[in-house]
Formats: sequence, C-alpha cells, structure tokens
Amino acid sequence: MDEYAEGFQELLELIHLETLEADLFRGESRDIGTQRVFGGQVLCQALLAASATVEDRLAHSLHAYFLRAGDPAAPIVYSVDRSRDGRSFSARRVVAIQHGRPIFTLAASFQVFEEGLEHQFDMPDVPPPDRIGPGKPVDPSALEHLPQKMRRWIDRFGPFEFRRVGDYDPFHPEPQEPRQQVWFRLHGELPDDPVLHRALLAYVSDFHLVGTGTLAHGLSWAQGDLVMASLDHAMWFHASCRLNDWMLYDCDSPSTGGGRGLSRGMLFSRDGRLVASTAQEGVIRLRKNRDNT
Repeated sequence: MDEYAEGFQELLELIHLETLEADLFRGESRDIGTQRVFGGQVLCQALLAASATVEDRLAHSLHAYFLRAGDPAAPIVYSVDRSRDGRSFSARRVVAIQHGRPIFTLAASFQVFEEGLEHQFDMPDVPPPDRIGPGKPVDPSALEHLPQKMRRWIDRFGPFEFRRVGDYDPFHPEPQEPRQQVWFRLHGELPDDPVLHRALLAYVSDFHLVGTGTLAHGLSWAQGDLVMASLDHAMWFHASCRLNDWMLYDCDSPSTGGGRGLSRGMLFSRDGRLVASTAQEGVIRLRKNRDNT
C-alpha cells in the first residue's frame, strides 16, 4: 500500500462510527500533534451520526459549536436527538461527549430532494490545479520548533492533496489580502454515497478557513506564537459533489477583533458549480510572550 492509499484508508477508519444503541454512536480520535481533536473530524463524525437517524433525506445545513478541546487519546460518544421529522425537512441535534462532558454540539437539517429556483456566484477565475502543480516539500529546518507529532502530520502524505493558488509561505508570512483559494481532492475512490461525500466535505472544510483571518496581519500557525481554535462552524450544502475530483475552496475573512476572527468560504466543483458555503469564527490570539521578544 502506497503512502497516499494509507492516508486515505486511515481517514475512512477514523470516521467509522460504532453503534452503541439507538441514536448513540462512538467514534475514534486521531492525534495530529495539536493537543486537541481536529475540528473537522468531530464535524464529520457528528454529521454521520445525525445522518444515520434519517432516511431518504440529505443534510442541507449544519450549525456547530466547539465547547471544549477534545482529547485525541480518547473516543468520542455522539448522542443524537431526533428533534423533528416533517414532510420535507428533518432536524437533528447531536452532542459529542468525552470524559462525561459535552465537547461539541451540532444542529443539522435534512431535506427531501426538491426542484427549485437556481442561481449562484461564479467560481473565481483562478489557474486550474494541473497548472499549479504539487507544493514544494517543507524544509525540515522550518519544522524544528514544532511538536514532533505535528511535524509528522505536516510532512506526511495525507488523505487530501491541497494546491494553493498564489505564493504563500506559512513559515515566513507577509501581510496580504485576507482571501485565499485552495484546490483540493481526496486520494482515493469513495462509493457513490452522497451522505459520505457530504460528511467528508464537512471534514475538509475545517482546513484553511479560520487561518484566513491571519493573512492580513502577516501571521501564521507555523510561527508557534499564535493561538487559534475554532469556536463555531456553519455549513450549507447546495448540491451533491464528488471528492475524488478537484474542488476549489474560496475563503475570505471580513473581520478580526476581540481575539476572534470571522472567515467565510465557498466550495466549488471543478466545473464551477457552487457545492457548499461555510462560515466560521475562531479564536486568534498572539501569545503574551511575543511582546517580550
């Protein structure tokens, strides 16, 4: 098994949920060296738990709050409340629990397929992923001050490949417009299951989003003196997608202040269809010792 296939298989195993009893599920966690569970993992698993209690309807929106840092060394239990089942829409509430305490809540809405009026914003005019090419390997010297587990996570072949539009060095950032576009695709073939594709889209939507708020300030997570953590995450699914092909994540940050940053995103399929929209607010703080250096 090559390294790409290994990362893909690891992701599928990670998001698999064990059914404990009716409306109660358990998922594993993964240590990526950040001392907390990756938010996209909890989003994905919670959406899968909610989806398992719904028939013939797909998620069209979710709203989530991160209450506590998740423990990457412990499993997470997902408790689903079947809030409502109507003729067209179903609502679910999910609480993620670790060590007897809630760490995350999610409210999701599901809808039967329905025809309706259509319009969308155009996809940004950016170079296609094949013209950008793979990113350069990270210089080992740039990773020296990062925790070892995080170094392995950054410097490995993960389940997703990312290709950023434009030049950007997270280890030597310069102030720029708080907007970025990133092409991405999954390294592996998923079955034709729209529930799984939407759940993994939620997973990958947590990459790059809150960090967009640091671009205007010439800062990045890689410098080691910046504290960033997701506070909430909202997502609206407009159309079905396939993560086996390239997709474009267009992110901007309209505001930072009060130790927080707001970021928004639009996810486009390669042929230009707007598949989903996101919004997220996160903590963005400089460590206090920065002022003393």
